[in-house]
Amino acid sequence: MSKNRREFLKNIALGSGAIAATSVLSAAAPAEKEEVKFIRKSAERVPAMKFNMCGYAAPKLDKVRIGFVGIGDRGISAVERMTYIEGVEITAICDTRQAALDGAQAKLAKAGLPKAKEFTGSDTAFKDLCESGLVDLVYTATPWEWHVPVGLAAMNAGAHAAIEVSTAKTMDECWEIVETSERTRKHCVILENCCYDFFELLTLNMVRQGAFGDLIHGEGAYIHDLDYWHFNKPQDDKPGGDGAYDKLWRLHENTRKANVYPTHGLGPICQAMNINRGDRLDYLTAMMSDDFTLAKRIEELAPDRPDLRQFLGKEMRGNMDMQMIRTVKGRTIMIQHDISSPRPYSRIHMLSGTKCFAQKWPLQHIAFGHNIADEAKMKELQEKYQPEIVRRVGEMAKQVGGHGGMDFMMDWRLIDCLRNGLPMDMDVYDAAAWSCITPLSEWSIANGSKPIAIPDFTRGAWKTNKPVDITLNGGGTTGVRNLKDADSKGQLNVH
Repeated sequence: MSKNRREFLKNIALGSGAIAATSVLSAAAPAEKEEVKFIRKSAERVPAMKFNMCGYAAPKLDKVRIGFVGIGDRGISAVERMTYIEGVEITAICDTRQAALDGAQAKLAKAGLPKAKEFTGSDTAFKDLCESGLVDLVYTATPWEWHVPVGLAAMNAGAHAAIEVSTAKTMDECWEIVETSERTRKHCVILENCCYDFFELLTLNMVRQGAFGDLIHGEGAYIHDLDYWHFNKPQDDKPGGDGAYDKLWRLHENTRKANVYPTHGLGPICQAMNINRGDRLDYLTAMMSDDFTLAKRIEELAPDRPDLRQFLGKEMRGNMDMQMIRTVKGRTIMIQHDISSPRPYSRIHMLSGTKCFAQKWPLQHIAFGHNIADEAKMKELQEKYQPEIVRRVGEMAKQVGGHGGMDFMMDWRLIDCLRNGLPMDMDVYDAAAWSCITPLSEWSIANGSKPIAIPDFTRGAWKTNKPVDITLNGGGTTGVRNLKDADSKGQLNVH
């Protein structure tokens, strides 16, 4: 073959490759979608820091007066758990349903505690609770749209806020809670119970003690077929119960093409990686499958369910969505979320380091290189690295219950920090950073999985912020009362 012919063919190949590459890139990187452009613009808003809430220790509270807003499945269980913790006074309860309030009062009566003041009558009755002067802490377990309004009302009225997951739905809400917490110097704690599960605490302590070496990668998930929840039939409220209610609000949330529930998987990984305290989330890219089940299920049930007909023809979220996140220090995280595929429950927690590997769901094991720890080695690791918080209240937590005890440990730790004037394990920057995955994933999914920057809610303070020792670091003085009467026994509360 002549030199000229070789050059000719080479040029054609290069030209074709360039054309092909241009076509692929054009297809993979469409123009920014107008309907979600506001998400990126809001993420780029960086207000000046008024006060660094990371490591902040609020003045000690001898007694923590709690007001509960939202007495549904999560709220009624939280009321009951708090009746077992010393130093707590449940002074106020709020819900739109009288039956729910009656159920909460019955829990207090059973524990031999006085009645709480009731706030009801409207969707915004929580404002009166927050401004009543009766509460030091407002514990929010409402549908998601009310999480931030209640939290803001609490902090603006001078109370700390504890908010169920996810704390915020939008970028603007994420910045609102950050700015309000800094201005009022009131804690805004995300109630991420998975950070307090036994295996997550064990592996966190192992990371802190150097057993993993340098962390490289983490994976987390919330994979839970919620068919029974999404399509639960509303029932009439029954006096003395927790007050049945229409749960279709969560189905409405799943018309959004985003990871609307990222924090169960993300929270424990962020704590292990010292996110906001030595490292931070840098950017993410997200992807979602089509919907293969939700719309079909609605069509199947709608003829006999007038309440479901509003969803006919609506485009529902896909089955599986996932996010790949890179941190500033070069670590990677993968988060998965699927609530509509018929598959076993799996809340993955995986950490991979230079010396050690750990995974929970579907199996639970720890490995050093290729060698998975056997039963004897696991027992040795649990003895060596069991966190002090588990040694002190782990068995109590299992008896009182709530997802096997992690709910109780979360609540106990929250109260113990407030009573001892300790910094919170999970502060407002964590609440914002973990929750903002929802709007940012929505933007990325809509834009062909383009990467999008994750805001630095600490505004540079992550470089000097210090990790909080979740394993106690002092405190641990709060006791548990009436333990022998506990009857929760580790119930599975869906949330």
